[in-house]
Formats: sequence, structure tokens, C-alpha cells
Amino acid sequence: MGSSTILPADFADWVRALGLSTATVIQGAALTGGVSSDIWRIDLDGRSLCVKRALALLKVAAHWEAPVLRNQYEARWMQFAAQVVPGAVPECLASDPARGMLLMSYLPDTDYPLWKTMLRDGTIRPSDARQVGQVLATIHVRSAEMPQLSERFDSDAIFHAIRLDPYLSAAALRNPDCGPALERLVQTTANTRKALVHGDVSPKNILIGPQGPVLLDAECAWWGDPVFDLAFCLNHLLLKRAWRPAFMNGYQSAFTALLDGYRTTVQDMNPWERWETLEARCASLLPGLLLARIDGKSPVEYIQNEHQRDRVRVLARHYLLAPTNRLETINEAWSASWSASDQGLE
Repeated sequence: MGSSTILPADFADWVRALGLSTATVIQGAALTGGVSSDIWRIDLDGRSLCVKRALALLKVAAHWEAPVLRNQYEARWMQFAAQVVPGAVPECLASDPARGMLLMSYLPDTDYPLWKTMLRDGTIRPSDARQVGQVLATIHVRSAEMPQLSERFDSDAIFHAIRLDPYLSAAALRNPDCGPALERLVQTTANTRKALVHGDVSPKNILIGPQGPVLLDAECAWWGDPVFDLAFCLNHLLLKRAWRPAFMNGYQSAFTALLDGYRTTVQDMNPWERWETLEARCASLLPGLLLARIDGKSPVEYIQNEHQRDRVRVLARHYLLAPTNRLETINEAWSASWSASDQGLE
């Protein structure tokens, strides 16, 4: 759980304002892993909670600002997701947009291991990936049935500031020949409004709990194109192969399982559009996100070798300039471009 220390004053003030403690000193522990928030575990009378505060300036090398108001949309996303897929998110206990703070239940890693850690260490179970796809599709479909939700997620400016601009537009600046394709993806994504989007469906934001996956960190919550979430997560299952080539087959199978779980759930639940149309849009976006995690403002931290970065660029640029309408085509081509003899990076 990490060593306990004194909770910073501004966090402690909010805990006391909520009536959760009257103590002068409140114990807690800083939690690591994110670049957009300060996150603390709070220890109160034998139980632990989690409090996070959105940062105006993100902790990355590039200058990257984002409105702290995003915290309120995260709370709303959690509340909706808890209704349609019980247990798939931590319990949202309180939210204060003015402070930029959110209080939720704390889920210990002994019972809720991080999916990124499992994937890194070779614990790659297609059943986990399939369940992630099923949970994601359920949230998308159920929200698409409630278009009035769009009024509670008027976060276009936030999504542009924290996703479209630092990912796709930033990558376009470093790859001018792909610039028109990337900016088309920006416009298509920004103008497609169909369902509630999480915006950061990454293995680092997914716990594998006793009853299935639990999604965290919906700071980018937005009413828009649900294929963004699907492409965002599938992208990580591509990039992991550059990190841990020894687990190549496992990552490829996880990609297929997540895609299958998403597709079958969407089709079974009366989709908002034909699967073929949805998949084609996702397959166009995926290589853009792949390139963005190399040349955008938030490059993945585990690919540090320029040779491997170039290999990512080659495949991403190919499918940006010659798009495919099938996600499995990219999945298969990506694995074929790597060999098991490649060395993973720590």
C-alpha cells in the first residue's frame, strides 16, 4: 500500500470539510502512475479512500495545460458507468469542481492488480481483454440510448486540450507528410457525437478485480465518438509488443479478444451504427494514435530506443497514408513486423 505520511493541507482541508475527519493530522500516501493529477490514499479510522486533484499543468516534458474542471466530468462518467455496469468503476463518494478534487473508494492492488503490470510481466489472459471490451461496449451502447446525457458532458474544449491537440495535432507537426491525414482524424473525431467516451482507456487505468475489470481516470470524459476509446486501448496492445517482444503472441491474442468482446457486445445490444462503419473509423484512427504515442506530447515512457520508435512510425505512417477498414489487418501486420529475437526495454 505504500508508506504512510501526512496528507497535504489542501487535501486534508477538504476531507475535514466533508465531515470525514476532525483530526488535525490525517495520514495518507501519495500514489504514483499518472501525469495529470495528484493522487493520494487517505487512511481514516481503519479504512482507506482515494482522493485525486486535477493538475492545470501536466507532468510531461512538453508544455501541456488542461482545465481542472475536467474533474467534474470524471465524476459524472463514474456515476453513469456504475449504473450500467455495477462494479466496473470505483465508488464515487464526492466531487468538488472548484477544488478540482474527487473522492472515491480505494481498491488495494492485492485484490485489484493493475492490468499494465500484468501485461508487462506476461500474465496475458484473453478473458481479461474480452471483458474490457465488453464493459467498454456496454457503457457506449447504454449511453448512446440516452442522448440527453450530452448536456452533462459539454467538455469539447477539455477533450481538445487534453486529447486531440496533444496527441494527433502534435504528431502532425513532427510528421508533416501525414499532417493532412492526422488533422482529418481530429475533425472526424471532434464532429462525431454518438456516445459517452472515457478518453483514457489504457492498461495503466484498468484494474483486474475479482469480478472483472475496473476502469479508472475518466478525466477526459466527453460526449463524442466511442471508437476513440476502443482505438486508444487497442493501441496499447500494439505498443506493448515493442516493449516486451517475448510476449508477442499474447498481446496479439489480447487485441483479438478485446476487439471480439467489444464487437459482439455492440452487435448484441442493438448498435448505434453498422459494425463495418464503426470498425472502419476505428481502423483509421488507430495508426494516428500509434504515431501520437511516439511523436505527440505524451510519448509512452517504455519505448526509449530510437530504432524501435522508428519501427512504430513506419507502420503507423503506412496505415495513415493507406488506411485499412479492418482492425485485425493492423494487428496482424504489427506482429509480423517484429521478431521474437528483439529485446524488450525495461
